[in-house]
Amino acid sequence: MAIQGIQAISVDRKKKSSRLTLWPLVAATFFMVSGGAYGIEDIIHGAGYGLAILILLFTPIVWSLPTTLMIGELASALPREGGYYAWVRRAMGNFWGFQEAWLSLVASIFDMAIYPTLFVAYLSRLFPWFSENYRGWMVGATVIVVCAVLNIAGVRVVSTTSLWLFVLLSAPFALLTALAPFKYSALLHAVTTPATSKVNLVGGLLIAMWNYMGWDNASTIATEVEHPQRTYPRAMLLALAIVALSYILPVAAVWMTKLPASAWETGSWADIAGLLGGPLLRIALVVGGMISAFGMFNALVMSYSRVPLAMAQDGMLPPVFAKLHPRTRAPWVAIIVCALCWALCLGMGFERLVTIDILLYGFSLGLEFVALIFLRIREPDLPRPFRVPGGMFGVVAIGIVPMLLIGFSAIQSEYEIVWGISSFALGMILIAAGIAAYFVNRAIHGDTEPNT
Repeated sequence: MAIQGIQAISVDRKKKSSRLTLWPLVAATFFMVSGGAYGIEDIIHGAGYGLAILILLFTPIVWSLPTTLMIGELASALPREGGYYAWVRRAMGNFWGFQEAWLSLVASIFDMAIYPTLFVAYLSRLFPWFSENYRGWMVGATVIVVCAVLNIAGVRVVSTTSLWLFVLLSAPFALLTALAPFKYSALLHAVTTPATSKVNLVGGLLIAMWNYMGWDNASTIATEVEHPQRTYPRAMLLALAIVALSYILPVAAVWMTKLPASAWETGSWADIAGLLGGPLLRIALVVGGMISAFGMFNALVMSYSRVPLAMAQDGMLPPVFAKLHPRTRAPWVAIIVCALCWALCLGMGFERLVTIDILLYGFSLGLEFVALIFLRIREPDLPRPFRVPGGMFGVVAIGIVPMLLIGFSAIQSEYEIVWGISSFALGMILIAAGIAAYFVNRAIHGDTEPNT
């Protein structure tokens, strides 16, 4: 009996040690949402420095903070596999739970194919040889394979990798920010390549929303987080502060150099680093772009793969998706199937379809806010280690501005043409397909009751 007790304690300690603690979760969340200041260049071009900084300050307060508060309450009250899918399903039933999962996984197609492509784009700036023929596709496919292997190795490996990648990514930006004050007005007349960006103020706001979204992705791994009731609220707020600072500080520093805002476009960070710190800093920023793309893809594989796992455990997908690796407990089948789908999309030349991303994400985020309200009404006695302040008024109020911004983005999507139709029309087609998919899935697998 004593030996069995010692073995049980050893197994329990091993399971505990494999779970995520605060800072690894913060690092993983950082890459699920941001991946650094890459991607905000067009905001500066469209709005200018002053307005760009205001947008980067305003957006997290009215767009991200409500979301992090909502996630803090739901993740601490219901630390379930699948995160947001499990919340919506419990609060509103199978149909809406399936729609939440559908919206997330379909949006991932428009999101995930771009990160290996960005990795290749930055690599090609150092070694143009990789952009020729099928070499770029092969590098992108290699990124997907490596990230799949890291994810099968377990969440601890992914989160520790994210922590080190965050340090490596932040170092060149920290150096750039430190050098800029000593280059006051030095870039006022700098010779730069004419920018081709056509992003205006409205486009800048949409890009800021895109750069500040994805907080709920961290919720899908809740069962693999140590003390989720306490860890999630702290991790969300810390990650929000780090993401905002990672955007604002470098922009404010370059503003001091008097570099014209019109010189900014996607990829400008490397050129600006070269002007401030020479070729070595330029190379560091290019490598940082590769790290950013790799880190975001790696962390998001961990997040998205838990959704089909949770659906399979609930009987809403074939049981094969619930298979776990015997040692790491990673959903290896879900990881491999998702990786194959994203790899098939590499050759399609996806651009960063911001409006569709925000539209699909917005509908899923809306369902999460509704689930927060429903659970407060239907399960008032549910233990909530962290609660959105302000009672029911606070719960309703925090969702108003994010939903208004989603409505604004939906209006703007009418003017974005993708594949010959507007982004809004394409988004509605994909949403309708999710409704049809639910009833087909129900006919095949039947219906099950949400877990309580």
